[in-house]
Amino acid sequence: MKERRLALFSGTANKPIAQEIAKRLDTTLGDIDIHRFENGEVYVRYLESVRGAEVFLIQTLSYPVNDALMELLICIDAAKRASAARITCVIPHYAYARQDKKSAAREPITARLVADLLTVAGADSIITMDLHQGSIQGFFNVPVNHLTALGILADYFKSLKLDEMVVVSPDVGRAKASKKLSELLGCHLAIMHKVRPEHNEAEISHVIGKVEGKTCIVVDDMIDTAGTICNGATALLKKGATGVYLGATHGIFSGPAFERIKNADIDGCVVTNTIDIDEKIAKDSGITVLSVAPMFANAIGNVHTNKSVSELFDPEFQI
Repeated sequence: MKERRLALFSGTANKPIAQEIAKRLDTTLGDIDIHRFENGEVYVRYLESVRGAEVFLIQTLSYPVNDALMELLICIDAAKRASAARITCVIPHYAYARQDKKSAAREPITARLVADLLTVAGADSIITMDLHQGSIQGFFNVPVNHLTALGILADYFKSLKLDEMVVVSPDVGRAKASKKLSELLGCHLAIMHKVRPEHNEAEISHVIGKVEGKTCIVVDDMIDTAGTICNGATALLKKGATGVYLGATHGIFSGPAFERIKNADIDGCVVTNTIDIDEKIAKDSGITVLSVAPMFANAIGNVHTNKSVSELFDPEFQI
């Protein structure tokens, strides 16, 4: 059977990573018109044929999240109506993932709702990275290729040649991923326990494990307002840590986040480019940004040629 033509398109939420992915695949982004009417409605039109093509839509769900999501849904619908043979959504950051279960009465499960919306719109498969909970993959009735940046973050911390490292999980929920990172770095694991009095607020109550005299590596799936992770750094220093590095796959950086990172008593902060971050602001805030475009490019290439995606990283460390 003749291999379907690969057609790569990007939404407007994170064009730089899409361009880097296209370059890695030795291709160019397809021609697409995306603009907004005066009332905020989104208009999408493919300016080249996608009939019979395998379409990959790259769109991270970052601020403004609802606009980015609606734009992606419309891109899917337009591709489907233009007779694309297969549509894969490449979503570096999957929004609404923190609401993956009901924690209180009368709450929604929006992680499932977004999965339903993407599927009903016409997505045939999903490629994403470091979901807030790996179980979100089960919300989809189409294949999900779940990538992780743990290896990339581990390589970065190895390059710093730090002594007496310990990986610290920011909470019990991230303990599994943090354990895998500690194995990659060949060091021990500690766990912080936190309570949440309000959304986007957290207080560190206990630290389980030895951090005294250690350089602590605190890595979460995302940094949003940075309040929790900066408070955690302070708590670790009070427990005798000699230094603290912060890291995350998704640098959301809402509200006062950049200022908090800049003023925090930390040795460094690293995130990936799943969300577009202004280079100057990142530099001024002391934030290092690593690229995950090569991993996404390899995943797209393997999906297109029906090869294994898990071979791109050690399956032992998948989450």
